[in-house]
Amino acid sequence: MADTVMVSGGSGYIAGFLIRQLVAEGWTVHTTVRSLAREAAVRQLLAVDNRRLKFFAADLMQDAGWADAMAGCSHVAHLASPLPAGAVKHADDLIVPARDGALRALRAAKAAGVRRFVMTSSVAAIAYGRGRGVHTFTEADWTDPARPGTSPYVQSKTIAERAARSWVAAEGGGIEYCSINPSVVLGPVWSRDYSASVVIVKKILDGSMPALPDIGFGVVDVRDVADLHVRALKAPGMAGERFIASGPFLKLRDIADILRAQLGAEAARAPTRGLPDVLVRVLALFNPLLKAVVGELGSVRHQDASHAKAVLGWETRPVQQSIVDTARCLLDLGLVKR
Repeated sequence: MADTVMVSGGSGYIAGFLIRQLVAEGWTVHTTVRSLAREAAVRQLLAVDNRRLKFFAADLMQDAGWADAMAGCSHVAHLASPLPAGAVKHADDLIVPARDGALRALRAAKAAGVRRFVMTSSVAAIAYGRGRGVHTFTEADWTDPARPGTSPYVQSKTIAERAARSWVAAEGGGIEYCSINPSVVLGPVWSRDYSASVVIVKKILDGSMPALPDIGFGVVDVRDVADLHVRALKAPGMAGERFIASGPFLKLRDIADILRAQLGAEAARAPTRGLPDVLVRVLALFNPLLKAVVGELGSVRHQDASHAKAVLGWETRPVQQSIVDTARCLLDLGLVKR
């Protein structure tokens, strides 16, 4: 019989796939949402055995609700963290809830006697701020959040994971803590409430990105990320572990090429022209979204996921499938017009 696991951020993109897999494998799941007004809608989307799924109201910035959500749980998957679709006014708008929310969840987990705490971090905490050139990263690497030009999101993920690991080392007691560090997460989309990572494909597909800056990302499928979380929840000896969850690094032009090759006329608006670096730098003076990525121009970041594959037997599906599945869902939901 599987144990009871608390999944924070139950309305999130990765969390939805994770909850589905956990319930299918026999786990009882407690999950948090900021407001129980969302419970009915999330239940309808998840379409799992409702007897194995309980909702609790909890916010990253408030203590209320976390103890109730953790009660009776042996495991935690902490996924809740801010991921903005647009620019933020102040870095602390992301850093504070990411860091304090992780610590709040850890304190509640310890008080509840949780044995295993799996935290969703990001390759943003590993592979950013190195500048132009080809770089290869492993779990031993860390982003420097103080480096000039580092975006608030990258800062938030790095600072939150560092804070969590420091807290566990000092006060965690018997909690086994490990982190999952995904790259850009793509794959099927269930509704109009989709992850900010999916915006990349949407903007290429609908033509709202008329030209392609020289930037890119590791790409990984949401279904594979959920599966890696389940493996980390179940495997022995996870204390202190860190797992990169990434497939190959693709430039924006590679993603556009895949969409055109696989979707034909439905991807006719995908751009073919590059956006020169000098123009990106000029536009970044006026566009906060471009400002957040200008430091990664010309950077190729290979994120080595061999550790997860060796230790946990993890596998990833072809990246082309993930990109095309994302696009087809956006088209089928009417989020991109045919």
